[in-house]
Amino acid sequence: MSDSNKPAPPSSAEPTTEVTAGAIASDPALGIKLRRIAGEAGLGRPIRHPRVQKPGLALAGHFYGVVPARVQVLGETELSYLDSLSTEGRSMAARGFFSLGLSCVVVTSNRDPPRALIQSAEASSTPLFVSDSRSSRTINALHAVLDDRLAPQTQLHGVLVDVYGIGLLLLGKSGIGKSECALELVLRGHRLVADDVVRCEWRPPGVIFGAANDLLRHHIEIRGLGVLNIKELFGVTSVLERTRIDVVIRLVEWDEDAEYDRLGVEDKHHVILATQVRELTVPVRPGRDMGSILEIAARNELLRRGGGHSAKDFLGRLEQQLIRPAIEKESEGLYVGPEPTGAPHAAQPSGAPDRPTWSRVSDRTQSNESSAWIPAVRPKAEDE
Repeated sequence: MSDSNKPAPPSSAEPTTEVTAGAIASDPALGIKLRRIAGEAGLGRPIRHPRVQKPGLALAGHFYGVVPARVQVLGETELSYLDSLSTEGRSMAARGFFSLGLSCVVVTSNRDPPRALIQSAEASSTPLFVSDSRSSRTINALHAVLDDRLAPQTQLHGVLVDVYGIGLLLLGKSGIGKSECALELVLRGHRLVADDVVRCEWRPPGVIFGAANDLLRHHIEIRGLGVLNIKELFGVTSVLERTRIDVVIRLVEWDEDAEYDRLGVEDKHHVILATQVRELTVPVRPGRDMGSILEIAARNELLRRGGGHSAKDFLGRLEQQLIRPAIEKESEGLYVGPEPTGAPHAAQPSGAPDRPTWSRVSDRTQSNESSAWIPAVRPKAEDE
């Protein structure tokens, strides 16, 4: 993982875990009831994809695109097609479908599946479930649980704090002061999410959430004080179970020879699970109020979300202040319009620089430079 100014890679990550068919069917977070009909021997089959599949054409013998590691859902359309077949046709369709080594099959709307499906599922040891809900609710419930159970995960050494609803992930070498910064933020009314070990999870559409390790939840380690329970010291409002990681704050030791960002125009990013998160490098030295600096970082992120960008707005005003006088000075004495034919030029004092004429202006506008510098007001002649 490293910072980069290159365009962000696709915000996606492949699942790094798997879950068994039996675990999904008995998961209390599922919210629907799955009743097993056949295939008890295959309850340990792995599910490796967070999206279900509706295998309509597979029942007709077209198996291209069927992913065995996905949950297969058979709704009213698939069952009505099987009902339209003869007994032999249903048996052939079921045998071909269950020969693919599927993780599990779910029949929706609390309908009893045809005998041919039950026999083929039992023969191939494929778990066959019946859902008490319609296809749409069943699919949504399965997606919610699979997204949580199969989310790509990684662990980082750092501290995660929620400041004004912005998740700040503090990174840096051991002893740089990450935990002390988090404790200062908790004293200011913000919430601790994780200390020392941050468990990161990728969620669509490209969002990273962070949480604490189960063993270390609500605890923080401060050198000289030991391990502290933040929830018991400051109450339930001082901790948060998990939060989105919005900004990475990299704490580094102050180096007089190093160059630090003093404008904040160009963004750097830290890559977590193939997703880029904005990164700020903050030097640490005695006397710096790190609590206030981190609070301002969170407030600035809120401002950016609302469409404001302090650094770019300042540079825009600065450019206007520097460019406008140069344009006004360059435009003094120019004559905009066609050069009069036959009319003599006004006499100029000896040694005075030539007054720009339309021909000179025309020569410049024919180049690649912008013609916006030409003044809109014709200067008065000397005899007027």
